[in-house]
Parts: sequence; structure tokens; C-alpha cells
Amino acid sequence: MKTFFKFTPSKKHMKHPRHILAILCSCTALLMTKPASAFDQETLNTLKTSVSEWNAWRLAKHGQNIDLYKAQLENANLTGANLSRTILVRAELSGSTLNMANIKESNLMMASIQKANLKSTDLSGAYLVKANLKKSFMKGANFTDANLQGANLRWTILENANFSNSNMANTILFEANLENANLKGTNLEGAIFIEQANLDGAVLSNNTILPSGEKATLSWSARHNAKFINEPEVHRITYDTHPPVELVEKVNNTVLPSIRTSAIPQTSSRKQEALISEDVASWNQMRSNNPAGNVTLKEEKLENAHLEGVNLQLAVLVGSSFEGASLDNANMAGADLSKANFHKADMKSAQLQGANLQGANLDRAFLKGANLSRSNLNNAVLYGAILAGANLSEANLEGASLFDADFEGANLEGANLKGANITDTNFKNATLSPLTTLPSGEKATSGWAILKEARFVNETRQ
Repeated sequence: MKTFFKFTPSKKHMKHPRHILAILCSCTALLMTKPASAFDQETLNTLKTSVSEWNAWRLAKHGQNIDLYKAQLENANLTGANLSRTILVRAELSGSTLNMANIKESNLMMASIQKANLKSTDLSGAYLVKANLKKSFMKGANFTDANLQGANLRWTILENANFSNSNMANTILFEANLENANLKGTNLEGAIFIEQANLDGAVLSNNTILPSGEKATLSWSARHNAKFINEPEVHRITYDTHPPVELVEKVNNTVLPSIRTSAIPQTSSRKQEALISEDVASWNQMRSNNPAGNVTLKEEKLENAHLEGVNLQLAVLVGSSFEGASLDNANMAGADLSKANFHKADMKSAQLQGANLQGANLDRAFLKGANLSRSNLNNAVLYGAILAGANLSEANLEGASLFDADFEGANLEGANLKGANITDTNFKNATLSPLTTLPSGEKATSGWAILKEARFVNETRQ
């Protein structure tokens, strides 16, 4: 029997029709009808080694959609490549050369395209929601009708780029160079750091929507050294567009039928990945409606994601990266987080009891008040981690690196610290018990606790 997620809007969303519409669009957008042909390694190697052969192959396919989901194309030379109507969701394209490439109507949701060259690249109609384009060179690129909502355009070169009728809502524009760019009819609502962007000579119109949500004016344009033109009034453009090509699950090389409802197949790991980053409240509601559903997201990239309060209880997230992510109050109890990366992640009051964090990187993670009782932190790296007031009772910290970690006021009753590196570790007011195992392998004593300014509870708690 197949298990499905059922979407039920929260009260918050019911109060705001635009919110519920956006979420429903996101859900159905992931489940559209036209399947793509998944790639094999040989196909991907052709793209990496010979763009001319790739383009000839694409021509022979008569415009068939191609699936390059999570493809590793870092530093690849793809000049002039035909990547139109291609699924490049979460693809790694950092450092790649895509000058004059055809990426029209492709799905690049959450793709990493940092420090890439996209001079005169055609991205018209492309879906670049939450894509990371930081420090990329995109002079003269065409983004007409593209959806760049939430994209990172920090330090990008976008001189003479065409963003007409594109969606740039909530984009990050810190020191982006938009000199002489076409921003007529562009939606910039919620865009941040636009005051630090270079808009010299950029063209705005009365159909351009400013970060405030208001329409652009001559005075606003003049203050930002931009040009302003009046053009025929256009009725509100539908900026929150669906991806032109969709993710399609494959099981035993058989394409699963797409579904035009808000139900999300539990077996669909790709759709899980997209939804977890898109709307935590809806994700949690779906998990609540389907408590027995499995969540398997191995080696996922969720760096800098806003996942406060997310429900990842019992999830399998082996090797996933949460570097710099916001996970305050997240529920990851019983989750398999072995070898996961939480470098500098915010995890205040996170629920991690019983979680498997063996070999995980928690370097300088902020875990104040977190519940790590009975968790497995064997050989984990907690260099400089903040664990003040955390509950680590009966946790396994054997072989862990606790150099410069802060355990002030933490509960270490029954914890196993055998072989742990505790150089410069702060144990002030931490609670130890006779069941706590010290790095030496011996049981904790009141004398050792006094030496470390810790508290010793001389009783065994049931």
C-alpha cells in the first residue's frame, strides 16, 4: 500500500489567501504532468566532455525533457550547451562555464551556481527559486519571465541583463551589479539589500514592483541613478509560476504517474526535499497527518536553510549538510544524523534525544538548552560548540572532540566521555553522577567534579 501526505492548511494560511495559494501552487508545481528522461552516468559524461555531441543528442531527442537532478557539474565547460527544459534541481554548477548556453524553461530550483560564468546565457522562463548564484558573472543574460524568488544574487555581475516580467521577490541583492539591466515589469517585492545594489542606468517602469510592494516611480528611480519609463499599464502579472518541467520519481526504472492533487507520495524523496525547504509549517502539518510515514533524505544539502521548529523526528538524514542552518526548536528525536554536518548551525532547544550523531560535525554549533539525552555522539566533532544548559544524560560521547566546547550547566549524568578530548572544555556547574564515565574510562568522582567546577550528584537517578 502506498502512503500519501495530505495537505491541510493551518489557521495562519487560512487568514491569508495569498499564502495558501502560494503553498498549493508549490505542492502542485512539484507534481505536474510532463515526465523527463532520467540521465545515466554515460549521458552525463557526454555533457561534461563534448557539448557538441550533447547538443546533437538533444536535437535527436526532438526537444524531450531531460532529468539532471542533483547532477555534479562543478567547474564544467558547458559553453553553448542546450540545457533547455532540463531538470537541474539541486544541481551543482558552481564554477562552471555556461556562456551563451540555452537554459530556457529549465528547473534550477535550489541549484548551486556560485562563481559561474553565464555571459549572454538564455534563462528565459527558467525556474530559479532559491537558487544560489552568488558571485556569478551573468552580463547580458536573459531572465525574461524567469522565477528567481528567494534566489541569492549577492555580488553577482548582471550588467545589461534582461529581467523583464521576471519574479525577483525576496532575492538577496547585496552588492549585485545591475547596471543598465532591464527591470521593466520585474517583481522586486521583498528583495533585500537593494540599497547596496548598483542600479546605475537600470531601466524600471510603472509596471515594476519595488521591495515595498509599491510600483516604481520616477523619483525612486532617480534616487537610485536608474532610468524610468512609462509604458502601457499591465494587469497584475502572475509571478509565482510553476516550474516548466517537473521532478518525476522513478522506481525500478518505471516512471510513477504524476498526481494533480495536493497529496504527496511518501516514497517521493525528491518532493520531500523540496517541500521541507519551502514551507516548514506545511511540512509539519503533513507529518502530523501522516505520523507513520518514513522520511529518508540522505546526503541532502540544506545549508543556511530556515528550519526552525521543523519535525524531522525519526528521519534518516545520513551525511546531510545543515551548515549554518537555523534549527532552533527543531524535533530530530531518534533521527539518524550520522556523519551529518551542523557546522555553525543554530540548534537552540532542539530535540535530539535518542538521535544517532555518530561522526557528526557540530563544530561551533549553538546547542544551548538542547535535549541530547541518550543520543549517540561517538566520535562527533563538537569543537567550540555551545551546549550550555543542554541535557546530555546517558549520551554517548566516546571519542568525541570537545575541544573548547561549553558545557556550563549541562546535564552529564550517566554520560560516557571515554576517550573524549576535553582540552579547554568548560564544565562549570555541569552535573555529573557516579554513572558518568570520564575520558580516562573511570567513573566520575566528586574530586574530579570540583576540579572542573562541576556539580556532582552522589546518587543514581531512576
